[in-house]
Amino acid sequence: MTDARGSAGRNGETNARHTPGTPCWVSLMVHGPAATHEFYGALFGWEFQPGPQQLGPYARALLDGREVAGIGQLPPDRQLPIAWTPYFASADVNRTAETVRSCGGTVGVGPLDAGEAGRLAIGSDPAGAVFGVWQAAAHLGTAVTGVPGTPAWNELLTFETASVAKFYETVFGFELVPEVSADLDYVTLCLDGRPVAGIHGVGHALPRDRGPHWITYFEVADAEESLERLADLGGHVLQPARNTVHGRVATVADPEGARFSLLQGRPAGTGTG
Repeated sequence: MTDARGSAGRNGETNARHTPGTPCWVSLMVHGPAATHEFYGALFGWEFQPGPQQLGPYARALLDGREVAGIGQLPPDRQLPIAWTPYFASADVNRTAETVRSCGGTVGVGPLDAGEAGRLAIGSDPAGAVFGVWQAAAHLGTAVTGVPGTPAWNELLTFETASVAKFYETVFGFELVPEVSADLDYVTLCLDGRPVAGIHGVGHALPRDRGPHWITYFEVADAEESLERLADLGGHVLQPARNTVHGRVATVADPEGARFSLLQGRPAGTGTG
């Protein structure tokens, strides 16, 4: 893990179009969006406004009026894992989807237009981890980073990094920077020398009920205070706050089971410590 904020402007605003491959948005599909809005609103201070409805009811989360994430409603007949999904920027989502397929991944949704906002696809890598692809039009993606309540980092938890890292390298043009360590299987994904995401091979420590999956880190001002608030709101602490080289990190889940991490402190370095 490292600082993925890039060239964010004053107060963390990111108004520029994202370089292809950059994580540009995170989205969550749940069964009960109203309760989920209440949970994240109380935890992060988010407010919500309607977004594109091409995949069903969907709202964008705002922090001080700036877009940070999206929450939509799963169709009642779809028994899919409840999970935060990162979207990677693309200049041509159709071409990216073709590359996903040719590299052994699958495309489960799209490519399709999301109104005037842009064009999207949702796919999975060869190990089964789900991710999104976003070709921006009116909606460029997350509009603010670097402050509490905003996405700070995205990390893939998978069995091993070697084969799946090659997939992301080919699809999105990442430069791969492996961690040189006998006891840590970690690859940092870089664009133009700037770290933007990570892949952590955890072997049999991967949750059996979840399989390979992406996890989003959200920045908080105080990890312990956020964990206490999360528990009061009906969330679950999966791994208590611990000190890492990046700050204090805790792994948690919301009331519907979506896993994410809380990060107190600026990410720096590589790996999850």
